[in-house]
Amino acid sequence: MKQKILVAYFSASGITAQVAQTLAQAASADVYEIKPAVPYSAADLDWMNPKSRSSVEMKDPSSRPAISGQVANMADYDVIFVGFPIWWYVAPTIIQTFLESYDFSGKTIIPFATSGGSGLGRTNEKLQQSCPGATLRPGKLLNGRPSAAELKKWVESLNL
Repeated sequence: MKQKILVAYFSASGITAQVAQTLAQAASADVYEIKPAVPYSAADLDWMNPKSRSSVEMKDPSSRPAISGQVANMADYDVIFVGFPIWWYVAPTIIQTFLESYDFSGKTIIPFATSGGSGLGRTNEKLQQSCPGATLRPGKLLNGRPSAAELKKWVESLNL
């Protein structure tokens, strides 16, 4: 039986969105954009400002920014790729909001990220607690503009 796949992503600037769309095409997956209930402004994303919204959220381990909307048929999916930009060497806290909004028991979660310069850091370690009962596979950094062929090769290497 073929696995039903979802590519869910949060994109602050559009870069992760482009990768997510290409990944969805490569994996023959559905796509869902994780949208904050209150969109981030440029000032909110100013990581150099310790009082910016993103800085405040990332300094607070309990921060769970609200999400607008939800995946209506999450139970139908076996594999969920979760994409995001790297913030402070981990996933933005809105990703934990997303993961904690559903029961992923028995499902496979595969993180992917884009970054302007840092690696995945402790991303999986931080996300594990937000998706109990799921198999959290190692994440992958997908910088640049990976082609559908490159992403298809990666997906195939996962033996889903």
